[in-house]
Amino acid sequence: MPFRFIHTADLHLDSPLTSLALRNAELGDLVRGATRKALERIVDLAIAQAVDAVIVAGDLYDGSQTSMATALFLMGQMRRLETAGIRVFLIRGNHDAQSQITRELTFPSNVHVFDGRGKPVKAGALDNGREIHMHGVSFAQPHAPSSLLPTYRGPVADAVNIGLMHTSLAGASSHDPYAPTSIADLAAHGFDYWALGHIHQRRVHLEKPWIVMPGNPQGRDINEGGAKGVTLATVAEDGTITCEEHGVAVAMFERLTLDLVGIDDWRGMLDRAETVLARAREAAAGAHLVARLILTGATPLAWRLRRDEDLLLGELQNLAASLGECWIEAVELAISLPLAARNADAGPLTELSRLMHHDVVQSHAFREELRETVSDLLRQLPKEARSLLAADETAEEALLSDLALQGSDAVLARLGGDGERT
Repeated sequence: MPFRFIHTADLHLDSPLTSLALRNAELGDLVRGATRKALERIVDLAIAQAVDAVIVAGDLYDGSQTSMATALFLMGQMRRLETAGIRVFLIRGNHDAQSQITRELTFPSNVHVFDGRGKPVKAGALDNGREIHMHGVSFAQPHAPSSLLPTYRGPVADAVNIGLMHTSLAGASSHDPYAPTSIADLAAHGFDYWALGHIHQRRVHLEKPWIVMPGNPQGRDINEGGAKGVTLATVAEDGTITCEEHGVAVAMFERLTLDLVGIDDWRGMLDRAETVLARAREAAAGAHLVARLILTGATPLAWRLRRDEDLLLGELQNLAASLGECWIEAVELAISLPLAARNADAGPLTELSRLMHHDVVQSHAFREELRETVSDLLRQLPKEARSLLAADETAEEALLSDLALQGSDAVLARLGGDGERT
């Protein structure tokens, strides 16, 4: 019989979702509970597939959580695996190192938590007698500026060696550096499979040896979009490993573009939105769809959509609800009037539009005042959020331009009365 294991990481159980809950409490509750449901689905999959082990490559928890309810839920799932005869191997990631719960838990006997010494543990054997050994290193502190690879021992001879590591690799946007290392160095270490964690997007970096970042099994906001799942790996009698991805997410975040070119009435806009949402809803099979709709293109509706943005959001949310298990997280407007309408001599409002776009928005004084306001706001945000909005000077300039144009268009839309040109 082959040896089979599930590889997951970055569950961030009961991760707080304050901003999402403020916008939509019901949606916040859905996604907050989704991290637990994702773990339940992982355990269900492990039992259904009769795997030998579950590997967790760090960050079961989310920072300095102190809720014992989270711990009790986790213990219940570990006992389900224990009853099924499935072993669990886990390492502590940077968020686990911040968690007080981590230091207080006593896991059931089927769970092995690696310490910081890198000692390998026998996980099983193939029918031909070839052993399977797990290697892992946990970190006691939330920061790990240096590579952990020197802490790992070499591969056990004549065995299949599987390494667990929580690492940012060579670095990734929106992730702080953590135990940095390179793909080349991991490959050269001699293990047959590297079970990585920390980066929330799935990527198979190599197949010989396998170097797999599974991504988090449940996205928590729009920046963790797309399908989410775990890796199911099978070690054959000759030691070769095959992998397949299994979806376990309860909610799937997606950015969806709604092109309004050729749409000139409100009903047509809603019909196109329904088509786009229904298609994405079908693709999210087994998960709730949480969508951010980005309206683009030149349409005569541009001013009305900006003026009646609250009505737009409400109608789109109702439309999504009618599809079932479908939610609108936010709506972004990247629309404009058709060229003919923009160039037409339409009186004072059009002249004001030209003045704002070409004189005010482009002026040095306006840009500097806007820069000061935006910089003050950015300083109040967490580092991760600042990096997403303005990672460098070029991104900051793009942000300023976008805010200025959106702001001027919003003002003009409200001055436009019923949305018709005056």
